[in-house]
Amino acid sequence: ANARRIARLRRWRRTGLLALGWIAMYLLWEFGSWWFGSRLLPRPHEVLVAAVEIVESGNFVTDFSASVLKTFAGFGVATAVGAPIGYLMGRYDYWRAFFHDGVTVAGTIPAIAYAVLSLVVFGLSNFGPILAVALVSAPYVALNVAEGIRGVDKSLINMSEAFERTPQQIRREVLLPTIVPFVFAAIRMCFAVAWKVEALTEVFGGRNGVGFQIRTEYQLYDIAAVLAWMSLFIVFMLIIERLVLFRAEARLLAWRPEERSSAL
Repeated sequence: ANARRIARLRRWRRTGLLALGWIAMYLLWEFGSWWFGSRLLPRPHEVLVAAVEIVESGNFVTDFSASVLKTFAGFGVATAVGAPIGYLMGRYDYWRAFFHDGVTVAGTIPAIAYAVLSLVVFGLSNFGPILAVALVSAPYVALNVAEGIRGVDKSLINMSEAFERTPQQIRREVLLPTIVPFVFAAIRMCFAVAWKVEALTEVFGGRNGVGFQIRTEYQLYDIAAVLAWMSLFIVFMLIIERLVLFRAEARLLAWRPEERSSAL
């Protein structure tokens, strides 16, 4: 009961700080609109009206669906490529030395370079954003999975081998549960980066999606519509983070004591 009361107080405190942060952001936005003028920086209610018009027009569902599908496709490719590479890097010294420099270099290349490269390769097609997301996300997935594999307690593996567990059982019962937190860390980081790269690629040369709409409204010099698309983009990201990733992580890691205490 005491632990639940403390956890409830922490949640209220966290909610209060979050509300104060949003209020401060709103006041700062209002001050900026007054200082620079509503033509350069529209007021929050003007952006809200533009966002409602976008949702009612139907473009929101169409373009967001296109962006979501391309982001998830690119992230799926990155996971399919990066996770096996990360497993090999964390499990075997030879493969770690073989992949380390390439993965490190791939992770340090700016996202804009991947966006331009994907447009050069595929042109104005949906494959460009998918390739850009995959190239940006794969190094993060590989490095996090490798770090998770290297963090596995060696005594657990030795004990499993002493009890004649098969390699498949060791991977399923020892390695996979250990790397789950690292995988979720990679997912959260890659998801944020992937959305940015996907939108950036659409701004440069997309035919649909959120980035394409931002570029279109910018060419029309409709700043309120640009900020409205960006705000809808942020709201969607927060929904995915809070309602999908956070809950999935809490459920999958419910067996860990620290996760159980934080979920109280």
